[in-house]
Amino acid sequence: MTTATLTHTAALARLGHALSDATRAGILLALRETAAYPSELAERLGVSRQVMSNQLACLRGCGLVRVTPEGRRSAYRLADDHLAPALDELLRVVLVVEPDCCSGEGCTCA
Repeated sequence: MTTATLTHTAALARLGHALSDATRAGILLALRETAAYPSELAERLGVSRQVMSNQLACLRGCGLVRVTPEGRRSAYRLADDHLAPALDELLRVVLVVEPDCCSGEGCTCA
């Protein structure tokens, strides 16, 4: 394998790791449109602040989110502008492959 191929493989593996956990996937989907604070994300996803802190640290380590200090708080956003449309496309693929995966009142995919 070439160096570029290894780099691309590692990048896809990081994205796959991030998406392999429902909370991390939910964070990425929540950040598609706007930045958010950890407490907001924890409430929205129904997890504790400690769980949210751990998952955000993982996503930072994967290079998928970045943090911006705002006074005493820190806002999180997707690390790259290409991520939001890429996540939208992944959702479309998932919904085509498994159309019943996101149906009903509780759906947060769309």
